[in-house]
Amino acid sequence: MTHIFLYGPPGTGKSTLGKKLAGSLKLPFIDIDRVIETNAGDTIPHIMEKQGEPVFRDLESAALKNLSNEKECVVALGGGALLRDENRAFAEANGKVILLMAELSTLLERLHNDDGKRPLLAGDLSAKLTTLLTKRADHYNSFPMLIHVDGKTADQNVHRIQVLLGRHHLSAMGEYDVIVQNNGLEQLGEMLQSRGLLNPIIVTDENVAKFHAEKAVTALQRSGFEPKVLTVSAGEAYKTLETISQLWHGFLEAGLDRKSTVIALGGGVAGDMAGFAASTYMRGIAWVGVPTTLLSMVDASLGGKTGFDLPEGKNLIGAFYPPKLVLADPQLLGSLPEAELISGMAEVVKHGIISDPELFKLCLRGLDWVKNNLEEVVKRAMAVKIKVIEEDPYEKGIRAALNLGHTVGHAVELVSKFKLRHGESIAIGTVAEAKYAAQVGLAGVGLVDAVIESLKALGLPIQIPDEMPREEIIRAMRVDKKKNAKAIRFALPVEIGKVELVDVTDLESVLDDGR
Repeated sequence: MTHIFLYGPPGTGKSTLGKKLAGSLKLPFIDIDRVIETNAGDTIPHIMEKQGEPVFRDLESAALKNLSNEKECVVALGGGALLRDENRAFAEANGKVILLMAELSTLLERLHNDDGKRPLLAGDLSAKLTTLLTKRADHYNSFPMLIHVDGKTADQNVHRIQVLLGRHHLSAMGEYDVIVQNNGLEQLGEMLQSRGLLNPIIVTDENVAKFHAEKAVTALQRSGFEPKVLTVSAGEAYKTLETISQLWHGFLEAGLDRKSTVIALGGGVAGDMAGFAASTYMRGIAWVGVPTTLLSMVDASLGGKTGFDLPEGKNLIGAFYPPKLVLADPQLLGSLPEAELISGMAEVVKHGIISDPELFKLCLRGLDWVKNNLEEVVKRAMAVKIKVIEEDPYEKGIRAALNLGHTVGHAVELVSKFKLRHGESIAIGTVAEAKYAAQVGLAGVGLVDAVIESLKALGLPIQIPDEMPREEIIRAMRVDKKKNAKAIRFALPVEIGKVELVDVTDLESVLDDGR
């Protein structure tokens, strides 16, 4: 199994953060130092004093290698546990190593009353620690996954570790894991097995099936499954009750029962429909999301929203029905047409505006940078939505911030008869709503300029097409699912990293600067 190893100098909080991380991910926690003491029946200071450091390192190696028999867990390692090449090779072959680092002053403050428990630092703590850090500098610097823990709370650092790993456990609306992992599709069968998910059927569309269906089938077969593949027509135009009915009948023909699992392999449309069909088949069976587009990875696959469209508007029929697992494999984006990748970046920009200014800055680097850093983009953007939906799973309050750009955007998309892609429409909507925020004094002109610059750097449109009738857009906005009795609630940007919910009655004014 794949473990999560926390490593770094003494005083970086490996044990403290390890316990919290394990709790967040609902995984077991193992402290290697405590395992050594248990196995030896003695404390580490006594082992070092009586038998010397080489014997201690042998015990450390043995304890580490015993992890090959353990289920997936979070492991806190001693500060020199991976100095031996064999130990490092084992850790990197059996999991991911996160290096924790801190400034010397931080470490000295934390270790001030603790040096008696650390034989290698006994005596002049400052001198010993400085020497140890100098000696191990090249070693520590050779680990690519790094978190500086200074100036952050333990909870903040745990969140940063989860973003770096691309690993989350959601619990506000059902319990399920979200995993971002390059080539993760190859482990799909193992992931289902470890979660007790049975008898899978793959739901995909005709476009995705050409590239990824066979790989998914092979991955599942390696774990002993014999999955069937159910293919539907591709595109938003087919996100209808007729297609849902086709899925229900397909489930029946495949012999699915209440213990079966639906795997949604595709973009947001496939995920919405497969999830909804699963939520209603035999009063609800398990489903797993394997998004294949950037848009679905960072947005549609998260939060448990499922459903389909009516002629009057998008997603008017649906249910909150969370999956049992979401697996985002950024390698799958290699088959994505560039226009679809660009479309997905509209949601990434939106997430940056909502609560991740650093992500927003990264978007300003343009499309070429994005293409070379898709894993980081997916991890950061997914983390924004996960944090919001965990705080507000059923959209009673702050989750509505995720609707930034969508009130205008959904209407534009519908009026275009879906000739505009979802992300293109959201980009247009985001600019229109940012301009309205400036118009009513919520945001400065600088914010509007920054939003426009970011979207243009990614090749996204920024204004409503001239030929699109304003009256039809307003009519579509009034049908939008986010309306209440008197007004429509907009999520308006105040600054990069902050959105405010505002009820708007004068929809015409929202579109005044939209062209």
